[in-house]
Amino acid sequence: MISIIVNFFNNRREAKNTLHSLSAGYLRNASNISYEVIAVDNGSQLPLSEDEVSSFGPQFRYRYFATQSRSPVDALNTVCSEAKGDELMIMIDGAHLLSPGILDLADQAFRSLDAPIIATVPFHLGPKVQNVSVGEGYNQEKEEDLLRRCGWRADGYRLYDVAGSYADGSKGWFGCLFESGCLGIRKRDFLSMQGFDKRFQSPGGGMANPDILQRALRRSDLQYVVLLGEGTFHQVHGGVASNSPWDKHPWKDFEKEYAGIRGAAFARTLRRPMFLGSFPQLKSALKIAKHSAEAGLTFWLNGSDISGQPALPHGGSDLTGLA
Repeated sequence: MISIIVNFFNNRREAKNTLHSLSAGYLRNASNISYEVIAVDNGSQLPLSEDEVSSFGPQFRYRYFATQSRSPVDALNTVCSEAKGDELMIMIDGAHLLSPGILDLADQAFRSLDAPIIATVPFHLGPKVQNVSVGEGYNQEKEEDLLRRCGWRADGYRLYDVAGSYADGSKGWFGCLFESGCLGIRKRDFLSMQGFDKRFQSPGGGMANPDILQRALRRSDLQYVVLLGEGTFHQVHGGVASNSPWDKHPWKDFEKEYAGIRGAAFARTLRRPMFLGSFPQLKSALKIAKHSAEAGLTFWLNGSDISGQPALPHGGSDLTGLA
């Protein structure tokens, strides 16, 4: 069984969309895969209800985690250790919608590899990176209209039509990822790493999510897989980092916390993945794939992003106007 653990905090609208993207009627080949979805509510003041969560299917269950902490690391570690599945797919930010093939490809990776670490590329919905678009008037109401018009519920790959930016500076599938919007790992390997580092107590977990991917990538016994053509798509919800304007972004506080925990500044692990999957025959997705390939080649040749500047874990690259 695969256990999908998804964390929510005061984002009821986004949660309903995300849970739909984890349902058997949406995910490709889901009826042939044994999986459960655990919706973790990390101390929300306006929590979800068990009935709301279970309405998405019999494999969905709700777990309220009573806490005063704005960091989800304790909740995620606890629920991952309790999960029924031997394989985990972990979403630290429940505002992300999934493309339809993630579960199917992750299942293939778990079946064919002994110790995979499975990463997905995160995107921002809307016209630009949300740290900018929110300041220009992009909001939840406009996003709901955007989602309705693109028809993502009938074809989840249509999310590429309304993705305005990568979520960070890694430039997608062929770059060098900072983090994964949905991270796959065997439960035994997650527990051997002691899960997310509980010292990350900044709101939203700070850099706990990039940290766990980079720690995994430094382990030679784990086989690094990136899912081609798949992604997670961040909905706007007033997130502490993803929706903050640049002059109020908590990045410096996150850096300080990270350095205090690790004793050094954050740095990506330079490790090339194996790839699994293919790109949908959708013009928007193929344009993004072309951009990612060009940027990735530049990075691996020169150690910098496509502009010649070092990429940062905050600050996505806008995708509008791709040739």
